[in-house]
Amino acid sequence: MSATVSLHDWLRQSPLTGIFLTLLAYRVALIFSRRYHGHPLANTVLLGAALLISMLLLLGLSFDEYFKGASFIQFLLGPVTVALAVPLYNNLGRLKRSGVAILASIVIGSMAGVISAVLIASAFGLPREIVLSLAPRSATTPIAIGVAEAIGGIPTLAAAFVIVTGIIGAVLAKPLLRLLRMDDDIVLGVATGISAHGIGTARVFQISETAGAFAGLAMGLTGFVTAVITPFLVHQLL
Repeated sequence: MSATVSLHDWLRQSPLTGIFLTLLAYRVALIFSRRYHGHPLANTVLLGAALLISMLLLLGLSFDEYFKGASFIQFLLGPVTVALAVPLYNNLGRLKRSGVAILASIVIGSMAGVISAVLIASAFGLPREIVLSLAPRSATTPIAIGVAEAIGGIPTLAAAFVIVTGIIGAVLAKPLLRLLRMDDDIVLGVATGISAHGIGTARVFQISETAGAFAGLAMGLTGFVTAVITPFLVHQLL
């Protein structure tokens, strides 16, 4: 009994626990994704998140205990995001030719994301704090948290909405564009980056490096545009 208690205490206190569980969940999710040939429902983020939550509940670990180690992986998101500039540079010619259209799509898409979230949430009669937390859902997590806090939302809830939005976008982006007969890597990348930020970007990188590069660009600019326009749009709509 004491050995079990000691092991559980060690799992709670060790920063290695968060890193190990995260890598294990991702590896298992990746096996399933490859087994089903990248099927949208076998998305690595969706499966990985479900597996990780299950393991935390099984081990009785809180998020704070898990995050002691997982914060190191979050730190790596910064360098990884900067590294997205490399494939984008390799597509510099296509970026120059489509620059105006891409910029217009990002501005319009960012506005549509905020407006649709606020209007739909308001139509369902959700509390004001939840509506404000939903507004920046299409931005990356750090930006969404900052924007939600600035306009009166709940930062932790905003982070949850961002993750759910990203997973849904990553699952639906490719099938939806196929249904609309839009077989273009730039379109796929920009649409996914606008609507599904980092999670969607990671997904389309598995499909095409070009799509991933443009998704990374759209993700960054969407975060900036969302941060600028959200307070104004929320003030006008509520």
